[in-house]
Amino acid sequence: MLAGKPTLDLKCRDPLVALDLMEKTGMENTGTIFICKDFHDFWTSPPVKRKLRSVAQRLTQTRTSIVITTPTRQIPDELQDEAVVIYLSRPTGEELDTVLDGLLKGANVKMNLTETGREKVVQAAMGMTAGQARRVFSKAIVTCGCLDDRSISMITEEKAQLVRQSEALEFLNATETSESVGGLGVLKDWLRLREQAFTKDARDYGLPAPKGIAMVGIPGTGKSLTAKMISSLWQLPLLRLDVGALFGSYVGESEDRCRRALHIAETIAPCILWVDEIEKAFAFGAGDGGTSQRVFATLLTWMQDKKAPCFVVATANNIAALPPELMRKGRFDEIFFLDLPHMAERREIFITHLKRRNRNPRDFDLKRLVKEADGYVGAEIEQAIIDAMYLAFSDHMREITTDDIVLSLKRQVPLSVSQRENIQYLRQWLQEGRAQSASYPGEIAGETGSGQVLLEIDDH
Repeated sequence: MLAGKPTLDLKCRDPLVALDLMEKTGMENTGTIFICKDFHDFWTSPPVKRKLRSVAQRLTQTRTSIVITTPTRQIPDELQDEAVVIYLSRPTGEELDTVLDGLLKGANVKMNLTETGREKVVQAAMGMTAGQARRVFSKAIVTCGCLDDRSISMITEEKAQLVRQSEALEFLNATETSESVGGLGVLKDWLRLREQAFTKDARDYGLPAPKGIAMVGIPGTGKSLTAKMISSLWQLPLLRLDVGALFGSYVGESEDRCRRALHIAETIAPCILWVDEIEKAFAFGAGDGGTSQRVFATLLTWMQDKKAPCFVVATANNIAALPPELMRKGRFDEIFFLDLPHMAERREIFITHLKRRNRNPRDFDLKRLVKEADGYVGAEIEQAIIDAMYLAFSDHMREITTDDIVLSLKRQVPLSVSQRENIQYLRQWLQEGRAQSASYPGEIAGETGSGQVLLEIDDH
């Protein structure tokens, strides 16, 4: 029964016959509500569209309504003026918590979770329907025998399948920690200060969720790696927005894909939304009919007005290509500049990549390596270690040495040489106060700027 009216079961296989019955019944019984499930499968037919429009217009004065449930947002143009579209959002955190509570009580399941752990389980299910959440909760319980911390990663992986249904979103499993990123002390401290910003305690305290950061700087300085590190540090899902996949061939398709991708990000929130090399993603072309501008405007409006806790991480190399409306305050909480690594950062980078390849940093002359790598970015240092390993491997699989890495460094032409003018321009941009340095003051390119020793490097 709906709205106090009896339910009429009109069993018809032919949609045109069903519409005739709705018209006749609706004219005789005012205030009737007809519910058509999955009727969108038929409205691609021109006769059905024509008949549906005629019936809707005739029933206008009878307080009779036709409710069509459909999983698709696409409505035929002929029906746009006749229909009122109501979008049903996915369950909120409170609603998913009720689903979980009902499942635990009904099945008498043991739960080995703290209050914070239970909140993370519910957060991991955000973006799912009630049915999907119930299914994945049940799967986690059956697999683990109870609901515990292991369930969080399992639920997150199930949610990854939901994200992959979007053409423009990619779900990434980030494993990088703060130790995986050398240096960038200011940026790391800023992130640690906001590590608990998405918890219930922060909301009760009155703290707004952080909006996001922009990382601008020299290529190879760890911007993409930092985006992955944030996901691991905050234990939030990482979504990468593939802007190239947003653009479609039909009019309005690109804007719709953008809105759909952002909607999925909102339903999954709290999450990290990573837009890599944003200046290339929204390079406006003269031959696209203004599509890129409209997509860019859609993203800008969403970044300004979004209420869901989606933390946007945008990375960029070419600041000259960034429109001023993107970089103003309100879009991001902070804009960080990543420069060439200083002495301490280069040492951390060497230690990180040597350990990652199962080498003991104590077996190498770090003082010499740090000095020889002056002016090299992190990606170039990593590649030098890899090249040295290939060199040693080809020489009867011997162990790599400091000399091998130094030789590999000297064979490279670092960006500080090949892109000297661009780097000077980027540093001038920082000095004008347009961004905050990701490293502490005076820690640029191995110089303290005060004549004092920045770091005494101890090989042991």
